[in-house]
Amino acid sequence: MSTRPRLHRGLFGCGVLLGIVAEQMMLFAVPLLIFQDTKEVSALGFAYAIEWLPALLAYPFAGLLADRDGGARLFRFVTAGRGVVLIGALIGCLAAPSLLTPILMTSGALLSLLMAPVRMSVEKVVPQLAKGTELAKIQGLVQSMEVSAMAVGPALAMLGVAFLDKIWLLGGAALVFLAAAACWLPLPRGLRTPSTGKARETFAELRLGWSILRHTKPLVLLASLNFSINLVFSTVLSANAALVTGVFKAPESTFALLNICVGVLGIVNLLLIPFTLRFVGVRTLGIFGLSLLCICLISIGWATSMLLYGAAFVAAMLGVTYFNVFNRTQRIRVLPQEHLGKVMGPFYLLNMLALPLAGLLVAGFGSSLGPQRLVAILAILLTVFGAIMLPLTIRAFSRAFAAQEKTLVGASAE
Repeated sequence: MSTRPRLHRGLFGCGVLLGIVAEQMMLFAVPLLIFQDTKEVSALGFAYAIEWLPALLAYPFAGLLADRDGGARLFRFVTAGRGVVLIGALIGCLAAPSLLTPILMTSGALLSLLMAPVRMSVEKVVPQLAKGTELAKIQGLVQSMEVSAMAVGPALAMLGVAFLDKIWLLGGAALVFLAAAACWLPLPRGLRTPSTGKARETFAELRLGWSILRHTKPLVLLASLNFSINLVFSTVLSANAALVTGVFKAPESTFALLNICVGVLGIVNLLLIPFTLRFVGVRTLGIFGLSLLCICLISIGWATSMLLYGAAFVAAMLGVTYFNVFNRTQRIRVLPQEHLGKVMGPFYLLNMLALPLAGLLVAGFGSSLGPQRLVAILAILLTVFGAIMLPLTIRAFSRAFAAQEKTLVGASAE
């Protein structure tokens, strides 16, 4: 590999890492600030739902923007915008402390809205940096950066609150967002799709994306599987602050320590995944990841101590990491690059619909049923559903890849 591609991959990974580090700092600070301000588990659920609803509407349009822009410039612009939002939130909270929860919920919604083009930009740039067998390695890099950020983000947050009030983490996260945007400055813009910008053309492209998704059976099956996984795991994430500090009566430092342990495993995986892929296919990683996730989610639902809950939580994130290598690699391979953003926007919308629903589940049943019992019920349902859907999804992808190879062979013969 020449120096320039290696540099671009390094800067790409750093930008992804720093962007998610800033997100993790917010995931540490905001739930604790809201829970301390309201003392209500339902408030956490509503905040989680409000945070993710705007992204659902944004994803299809963000996919179009990524196709038209090429990905890199869009990432820089929107990531910097997320930093500006946090600076505004910090000023608002300092000026009006009594409005802290509404301000944090509003800023969370804006960050979610801007997150959609960031995710679509990453999807668009990945196949520009790697082809063929290298694609799984780059997807492993992305997933490892995301999980590694769970160590760096909470660690920075804990360091910050040791000297400052948690509210100042908003400003720290804003600076990290700006640094993430700067990392992508040298990356080439990539392939762009010309557009007149007219509404008729935009809606035609949206319809095309939905049409391709609807007629690509492997993606339909994968989207349904991803939705179920996101619903259960997001329920855990939505109630995590209440479970740690409320149910198990652990200190705030434990809340951060969980994410740090997950992040350390992510760093280890960053080194192990490329090596593992030499001997194990992405399908095997997907099967192992989903199996581990289901076992750990059931354990979370029945944990009787903070130690058991923490071990299951960390291992569950490890399962998500391995499953996502399969998830991200297979879906990109089955799609034409020129329509990648158009299709991945609706695909993400279907996946992320589970996140606000999880928040509403916690808001509706977190107090009456209890967040831990709710997780246990959903985990059992996911295990049954996953045992049926994963083999069907793997078989559908295998058939799609075989059809692609047959088409290529036919074209070569002609």
